[in-house]
Formats: sequence, C-alpha cells, structure tokens
Amino acid sequence: MTLRAFTDGASRGNPGEAGIGIVVTDEKSDTIIALHGYIGVCTNNVAEYTAMETLLERARSLDCARMIIHSDSELMVRQLNGKYRVKDSGLKPHHARAVQLMKSLPFPCSVTHIPREKNREADRLANLGIDEKIPVQVSY
Repeated sequence: MTLRAFTDGASRGNPGEAGIGIVVTDEKSDTIIALHGYIGVCTNNVAEYTAMETLLERARSLDCARMIIHSDSELMVRQLNGKYRVKDSGLKPHHARAVQLMKSLPFPCSVTHIPREKNREADRLANLGIDEKIPVQVSY
C-alpha cells in the first residue's frame, strides 16, 4: 500500500509562535493519521522541518510499501531532494535529521512540492497547533 502524507509548519512572525500539521492518507484518500501541535517560537523553515521530522519519526510504525510526502515548502523539498544546499546553520541539524530518518524507514519515501492550496488540511492543523499551544496531538 502507498500512503500519502502532507506536512506543514506555520509561524506567526518569523521567528514567531509556531505549530505543525501532518495528515497521512491511504490509497482511498481516507485519513489514517492527523497530528497537530505547538512547537514554541521558531522560524517558518524550522517549523516546516519539524513537521517533516515528526512525520518521519511516526512513519516507522506504519505498515506500507511506499510513502509519498507532500509539502508546500519549496525550499525544504529542494533541500531534501539534493537540489539546494542547506546554508542556514539553524536548518542544518534539522535537514540532517530528516535525511537520516528517511534512510532509516523500512520502506521507500519521496518528497514532492505541492501548491499551498493542495495542502490546506495540514496548514489548518499547523495553525490549530499554534492556537491551542499544546504539544503534538492526534486530532482524528
């Protein structure tokens, strides 16, 4: 089974209060995981990477043949796919952790860029994380 995941990080201010949102769907587009949470004060790029890292940490327990991860962060997607170098010293540890987590998964995964309008549910959850100020919670 191929799973699709959607991640988003949101920051109100840059840096500012931040949250993450994650949605994982099955082949029928049914939501099997939805997470959101508050991650404190950070930049939007750190929030995007934190969402990705959180997804990848939780993905280890999923039973699937493949995962396609979607994000509206063009910078992060290009960095994870090796098209951009990571120059920001604050992002380097997040990038290294995400790459290490992807390599450690028992199934292949790919990361693709999507427009914001196709990532609305993950965005809604990331903003809910900021509003609620509660660490990562399962919302469905």
